[in-house]
Amino acid sequence: MPENYVTVPAERGDIHISEDVIAVIAAGAIHESEGVAAMSAPLDGGAIRKGPARGVRVKLEDGVVHVEAAILARYGESIAAIGERAQRSAAEALESMTGLKSVVDVYVAGVTFDK
Repeated sequence: MPENYVTVPAERGDIHISEDVIAVIAAGAIHESEGVAAMSAPLDGGAIRKGPARGVRVKLEDGVVHVEAAILARYGESIAAIGERAQRSAAEALESMTGLKSVVDVYVAGVTFDK
């Protein structure tokens, strides 16, 4: 299966970034966000990325990267606040590392309890 790439025009030619790289960047930033316990499988049971980009889907529309990420939130914290932090972290990481504008949708698939 050929990989899909996002193309970024540069001064000396185009830079092609794999959607898998974009997914890993987004997942890493989201996973490090306060209140996110883990990444989760997508809610609709669709294709699942494995490894560090688990639970993340990427598509490009009109020059904007659209990211969907499923997470597990820690119990006892505001789910809305956790989602907003995750969105902001992913968008900032993608913009700083790739220069691409992004839209990040976060799906809270569950809540985890600390032992």
